[in-house]
Amino acid sequence: MSVRNLLLVCNPSRQEAIEATTALAKDFSQAGFALFTISDVTIDKVTNCDVDSLPQLEVAIVLGGDGTMLRAAEATREQQIPLLGVNLGHVGFLAEVEKPPLATIVSAITDRAYIIDTRMVLQYAIKRDGAVVSQGWALNEVTVEREQSTMVELFLEIDGRPISRWGCDGLICSTPTGSTAYAFSAGGPVVWPEVDALVVLPISAHALFSRPLVISPQSEIVVLVDSPAAVLSADSLRKSQLRAGDRVHITKDDHVVKLAHLANTVFSDRLVAKFKLPVEGWRGE
Repeated sequence: MSVRNLLLVCNPSRQEAIEATTALAKDFSQAGFALFTISDVTIDKVTNCDVDSLPQLEVAIVLGGDGTMLRAAEATREQQIPLLGVNLGHVGFLAEVEKPPLATIVSAITDRAYIIDTRMVLQYAIKRDGAVVSQGWALNEVTVEREQSTMVELFLEIDGRPISRWGCDGLICSTPTGSTAYAFSAGGPVVWPEVDALVVLPISAHALFSRPLVISPQSEIVVLVDSPAAVLSADSLRKSQLRAGDRVHITKDDHVVKLAHLANTVFSDRLVAKFKLPVEGWRGE
């Protein structure tokens, strides 16, 4: 029987995450799995390695918040490895709603009894003087923001047509997954993950029209930088400096990020749990 490879990713600054990872490593090792991690921790029976030296993996278990999930997605996206997020108390939108018993996780992975949920991804390219100088991807959002205290001047085009010019703090292009992250904080709509759409919204724009836009994922979004400097951020993990005249092209990526769940989950329940929405008195079954 071939060895099954498993990735364990945890937030090294949270003791609870390290303890849970240590316990899982013991159980999975006894079950015959080969275990790896990219986290800055030392755990018995777990091999530390960088992203480029990871073997072919079956699944990644992530113990931490949504930020840890985003870092895990960065490491596993090329292999299209499912990410199973374990909620450690701070409910996020990418992990299980309730923290499952560790034994349940081990059993589900061992028996391959988990459900795959695919999420849309953005790709971006920065063009300068007609040439691509940087490119990348994002699960949550791509933002173009001011770098200094003064606002940034941005011009938005969609499908080759002009939409508006804004003096603003920045502009966000979000996937449905990212609609509950930075875009939500900036006043954007909550978009269910199953909805095939993108959200574009300016941040603190000095304009009469600065509403969020919900557009087709087949559209091409172009943000022209009309200020001396700005910065592009993808999931707050990958950053690039921008200059006046740069054009940021954003489209839906051909790849997806795969999330694993132990059971069918409903986004409505995540929304209620995350924001502690008042649902007392609900008469549904």
